[in-house]
Amino acid sequence: MKDFKFLFPVLMNVLLVSVTSVSCSSDNSVDPVVDTDGEDFDDNDEVAEDTVYDINAILGLFEGTDLSYEISGDNVIFTTTDLPNHTSPYWDTSNELYEAYTGDNADFNLNPNRIAEQNIMFTIPLNPAAASNNATTSLGPIGISRNGIVFYNQYAGPNNQPLTNEINSFDQFLGHPQNSGQYHYHIEPTYLTGEFGADAFLGLLSDGFPVYGPMENDVAVTNEDLDDFHGHTSATADFPNGIYHYHITDADPYLNGNGFYGTPGNISQ
Repeated sequence: MKDFKFLFPVLMNVLLVSVTSVSCSSDNSVDPVVDTDGEDFDDNDEVAEDTVYDINAILGLFEGTDLSYEISGDNVIFTTTDLPNHTSPYWDTSNELYEAYTGDNADFNLNPNRIAEQNIMFTIPLNPAAASNNATTSLGPIGISRNGIVFYNQYAGPNNQPLTNEINSFDQFLGHPQNSGQYHYHIEPTYLTGEFGADAFLGLLSDGFPVYGPMENDVAVTNEDLDDFHGHTSATADFPNGIYHYHITDADPYLNGNGFYGTPGNISQ
């Protein structure tokens, strides 16, 4: 009996420590996402389709050659000359950023086009939400990367052909220009993932939803992890409360799936 009386306070202390540990672990959970009705969702729940987000937090991450943005009502307006801030064999040889191909594609084939200055304007919603009718993406710009280079979808022109052959013309940072000199990324922009990390924010599609790299929580993202629009909802470093976002992956459709998740804004060029 004496032994039990001696052990009882010890057992109570152990139990108290265990309960405290469980309580503390919940403090590290991601803050809930709040939908338009004010209901809370934790990161294990399916976020309601009427959830409206706010992308103001990432606008300061955009920085490139002659890239600017301004807020206009419920939209952000980006204007870009679409000139890459990195080397490429597609620059004119007199440009200081000209560099012969240094990538690892043994089948690389320099196309005849050269980078030329553009004048492209994106009007993108600041509060993107899921669309009731999802628009398909077209050939040409569908979004803007954080260094001002435009994103294209998973097809080559003119007839929505797979990128199978076109990939061989991608430079060492996996971009290339089309016939008017408009430089663009179809697949992972390795200059950006090299600078900011494979899990980093890379830009926005025209519907206002962000694009992230091919890693999430130290795990490679595969097409099977994503929905038909090539995205999903989870917390990110920039949106700890969670947001729907697209991912770059290493297989077709790379960046885009069956259209935009949200309602695309206007693109003029």
